[in-house]
Amino acid sequence: MPTSIALTIAGSDSGGGAGIQADLKTFSALSVYGASVITAVTAQNTRAVTAVEAVSPALIRAQIEAVFADLPPQAVKTGMLGDSQTICTVADSLAAVALPYLVIDPVMVAKSGDKLLADAAIATLRERLIPLATLITPNLPEAGELLGRPVTTRDDMPQAAADLLALGCHAVLLKGGHLAGDASDDLLLTTGGATWLPAARHPGKNTHGTGCTLSAAITAGLARGLALVDAVHAAKDYIGAAIAAADHLHVGSGHGPLHHFHRWW
Repeated sequence: MPTSIALTIAGSDSGGGAGIQADLKTFSALSVYGASVITAVTAQNTRAVTAVEAVSPALIRAQIEAVFADLPPQAVKTGMLGDSQTICTVADSLAAVALPYLVIDPVMVAKSGDKLLADAAIATLRERLIPLATLITPNLPEAGELLGRPVTTRDDMPQAAADLLALGCHAVLLKGGHLAGDASDDLLLTTGGATWLPAARHPGKNTHGTGCTLSAAITAGLARGLALVDAVHAAKDYIGAAIAAADHLHVGSGHGPLHHFHRWW
């Protein structure tokens, strides 16, 4: 049986908890071979992002072309893209290949609060890349940035998801991790209808890389041939367990990482 391959296009996290590192850990944990295209290098740990340096558009394009020329993935995800030029480069490069499933995690702000996407690039993301997506996975603040209005409550979520779907993607997973209270319900909206995905909020501060990991887990499921809804459910199960086990890791003094390999150690 051919090996399932997934590609992540994202920034590098020197602390290992998010970005390319979290994506590759997730792919491996879910039995998928991971390839990567690095869009930026960050200096960060569990407390802060202290420096960011973008990779040139030419090198980003060359990485994408190299991966597709030899180990074409069954599914692709994007994470931190940083600026409009990078987004356009990724969109143009993906449009030129036989693009399989594409999951977009619209990374805008790190867990530490540091901005990872220039304000001017939000419109570019909305107009150039989102229409290529199988699924986008914004949290509530990201949805608000994409729509230009606050999205803060559970009652806001159905209309917000519908408006995001109207941007041209095939499906939206609007994440409820920023909701007030004990619930952290997500809303999956496809052209076939809406599904609430209830989830209890796990206590603890070790949630660095949650968004990257969830989108990577969905991408891994799609690469293995799961239907979108099944891939989302499987990813939710995986990340719930990774968050629940995160306190068994003692990494850093800030927002620590998830336990991506909780099934093994």
